[in-house]
Amino acid sequence: MTASCWVVVPAAGIGSRMQADRPKQYLPLAGATVLEYTLKQLLGHRKVKGLIVCVAEHDEYWPVLKIAGDPRVIAVAGGEERCLSVLNGLKKLMIYAGPADWVMVHDVARPCLSHDELNSLFEAAENATVDGFVLGMPVRDTMKQTTPEGVVETSPDRSCLWHAFTPQMFRLGELLAAIDSCLEDGKLVTDEASAMEQCGHSVQMVAGSANNIKITRPEDLPLAEFILGMATK
Repeated sequence: MTASCWVVVPAAGIGSRMQADRPKQYLPLAGATVLEYTLKQLLGHRKVKGLIVCVAEHDEYWPVLKIAGDPRVIAVAGGEERCLSVLNGLKKLMIYAGPADWVMVHDVARPCLSHDELNSLFEAAENATVDGFVLGMPVRDTMKQTTPEGVVETSPDRSCLWHAFTPQMFRLGELLAAIDSCLEDGKLVTDEASAMEQCGHSVQMVAGSANNIKITRPEDLPLAEFILGMATK
């Protein structure tokens, strides 16, 4: 395990479910923006060397943020899909890191990530016997598998089911090759672990915190602000 790790943050989406006048990563949150909280939390960890943030090609909000001038932050153009943004970020990162270096990919809409969770990922990687790690939480509720119309077909055993969060942590070269392979096969994977799994790599879940919420709908913003407020007390 190297002493440091890079992070790729896809941030080119528009977050249409927020029904806001701007992409959700630029919505105000506790005196800053969602994106600023997320990036500052990552950069505040001693083992994070720097990060690649993938923004929309004509993003008018990113250039005016103070954090855009941080020398540890490199901006690249994102893509129309998350996996395309991540791919662009990984290709840029190959200039600064080697293929065997660890890289984390983290959702820009998860500003409540804690340093304890990052520590858990770093600790897991120190004695890695698998090819990557995903932060998450075991499922607590009864799960239902349904038809497209919502009719229940079965109730899967929840004992081995997890909610997948981010960051997700892999070797740079392996992740880049896995996403490339999936795209060549026409598969637009929704998270990095899916790409690794489809290429035969082993991935392990690492327990995180339920506070690591993803801001998706309007009601998530005040919840995130409450969580961040509690973390500073």
